[in-house]
Amino acid sequence: MREHLDLTDRRLVKQLSQDAQPGINRLAETLAISVPTVRSRLRNLLDRNLLKIVGLLNLTERPELISAIVGINAQGRGRARELAQRISELPFVNSASVVTGRFDIIVDVTVAGDVADLYRVTSELIPGAGEPGEVVRSETFVVMASCNKWVSLPEGCWSDDNVRKEPA
Repeated sequence: MREHLDLTDRRLVKQLSQDAQPGINRLAETLAISVPTVRSRLRNLLDRNLLKIVGLLNLTERPELISAIVGINAQGRGRARELAQRISELPFVNSASVVTGRFDIIVDVTVAGDVADLYRVTSELIPGAGEPGEVVRSETFVVMASCNKWVSLPEGCWSDDNVRKEPA
């Protein structure tokens, strides 16, 4: 069972969600708690994999990135969460969520490149994460415009091995 964060941890996470740049001393001052408490709470949240501090990129300002949402219908067998976990570990995948509605899994994808790269992810990588026949069908929604879409770049984006040479 998932445990709830206490008020101090929630306040710390909220502060970091708004701005993760301040150091431990500034966080302690803002939250009116001691520096050792902030350090201990932060280490605990990180160690328990409840918090990850990363730089987020404003996707709406990056024309070289393509964002897409992929809806997946999976073969029943009660293993949608396992399939979602395997998909979430693929390059270019931000997240994979088991959902209600007409799809079983929703996948958030970001590719650096062109539509051919997106096609490879949606037609080869995602179906390949399942056993044969496990991904019954998928539907890809290319994001044409978004508001307030900040992402952590998934593995594969802007990697040295797939970066295209910029014109000089």
